[in-house]
Order: sequence, then structure tokens, then C-alpha cells
Amino acid sequence: MKSSLLLALLLAAPAALVAQATPAKPAASVEPAHRFDPPWNAPSQAGVPFTVPGIDNAPDFFGDVVDPQLVVFFGGNQFMVLDDLLKEFRKAHPEYVRIFVETLPPGILAKQIEQGALVVGNLRIDLKPDVYAAGKSRMDLTPEWFARTTSYAQNRLAILVRQGNPKKVLSLRDLGRPEVRVSMPNPAWEGIGKRIEDSYEKAGGAALKTAIMETKVRTGATYLTQIHHRQSPLRVLYDQSDAAPVWYTEAFYQQMLGHPVEGIEIPAKENIVANYIAGVMKAAPHAKAAEDFVAFLNSPQGQAVYKKYGFLPPVQ
Repeated sequence: MKSSLLLALLLAAPAALVAQATPAKPAASVEPAHRFDPPWNAPSQAGVPFTVPGIDNAPDFFGDVVDPQLVVFFGGNQFMVLDDLLKEFRKAHPEYVRIFVETLPPGILAKQIEQGALVVGNLRIDLKPDVYAAGKSRMDLTPEWFARTTSYAQNRLAILVRQGNPKKVLSLRDLGRPEVRVSMPNPAWEGIGKRIEDSYEKAGGAALKTAIMETKVRTGATYLTQIHHRQSPLRVLYDQSDAAPVWYTEAFYQQMLGHPVEGIEIPAKENIVANYIAGVMKAAPHAKAAEDFVAFLNSPQGQAVYKKYGFLPPVQ
């Protein structure tokens, strides 16, 4: 009941939150084929700018990769909070100047932790995280990793469509229609994929889940992403997909950016609520910084940032 009330309040007042956003705008020289491409965050580092859309662009890596004082692995759907979150954290803790953050699918981050490194193109990153943050179901798989954990935010699902909703997608059941092209996170490594499958079953039983996740995958009408929080918005924006089930905050943020999309509400009886958990790693190279950051997430300043971007308050 509490989550449903909070959902109703937030969905009823998006305009006030949108007015607070000051996201980066793409350069006028960007080719039309890449006009919506990330990074969507505003770059904060000093240095020679060299982001080439479609060629050299790594939007899910933030900050100082050399000798960081704090390393955070966040589930990818929280990339939008980082501009404000890191700014406020540095105000509270000016002693932490060099911070490095990755915002990738939690399953990929877990593999990085297990194997010790991540390779992106020709770059190899072998930093150990001080903090790992993901949905509760993912965190519950590796409780032995953490010195302590805490809930810091919640989320729920929505459907992202192009402005004007040309395919008239009004519910999850419409995603089962053969002519509706769906962008769907791969449940193999993205927790949201499994949660969306749960919602399909709530909305239309096993038949709807089978239609979207088996029949339409075989025909190509459902596209399984590798980095859902980047690919699904782009596929909708570039008319490669008609609809994408996403976290509410992802649809909300695309509208904050002024992109030509809409968010379709999913009723509470068909929706799910995700509980986001942050863990201080037992093997944290910077244990004090990890404790300070996790504590900050639940501070008034940290919670104000999450509220600004449409997240629900944490589990108490």
C-alpha cells in the first residue's frame, strides 16, 4: 500500500521534477544518425574532450580510473543520478577527489568481480570495487562478499514508447502483439529481465511471457539487449523498437532530457517494486571511503538526489 501510494504521487507530478533537470545536451555537430547517443550525463572531468558518437564512447565509466580513492559498481539503471550524487557526496566528503564508478548490468559487474577485470575494446580495468550496489535478488546471491548492506532506494516498471505512441501500446499485454517490436533486457544477466517476466505473467499469464520471450524472440520481433539501460531507449528513439519495458526512472529520465518519448504507466497489480541494496565489500581497498559513501546514500542529501530522478524511498 505504501509503495502504491508513493507510485501514484510520483506519477502524478512528473512536471515539477522535470523542471529541476539540467542534463547535458548533444552538440549541434552530432550527425543525425547519432543525435540521441549517450553520454547523457554532463562530463565533469577536466581534460581533452574526445567522445566520438558511434566510434569512441564509453558512457558507463565515470571519473578517475587511475589511483581512485573510491570505486563504486552501480547497477546500470542508476547512471542518471551520478552527476548530482557525486557532486553532493564531494560536498559532504571533500577528502575524496578521485572517484571511479561503473554503471553496467549487475550480472556483468558480478562477473568482473569474480574474474578480476573487465575488458572494453582495448582497455582493461582491473580495479576492485569498494561498493557494489544492485537489486536485492542479485545481492542475495553473494552475501559472503559484503561487510554490510543497506537498502537505499526502490523502483518500479514502466513502458517506454516513442512520442505519440504510434503503435498504441497501452499495457504489457500489447507487447504480445506480433506487430509490436519489443526491446527486452536479457534475463541471463540483467535482473530487470526476470522482474519484467514476472510482470508479464501477472498481466497475461504464461501465454504472454511465452509470446514475448520465446515466439517473438524467434521471429526477431523481440530484441534481447546486452546493456538494456542504453540500448532500449536508443532502439525506441531510433525507431528500431516500438516499446521497451524499463524501470520507471529510465523513462522519466529520457523525458527529462527532452527526448521524444513517452512513459506508459503499468498498474500496481501488474507491476513489481525493486529494492536496491548497497554493500560495503569485505575486500574493499578503501574501506573508510566505502562506509562513507554507503552512509551518504541514505543521508538527506543522497535521498534528495534519488527523489529528483523519480526513485522511491528505501525499505525501512
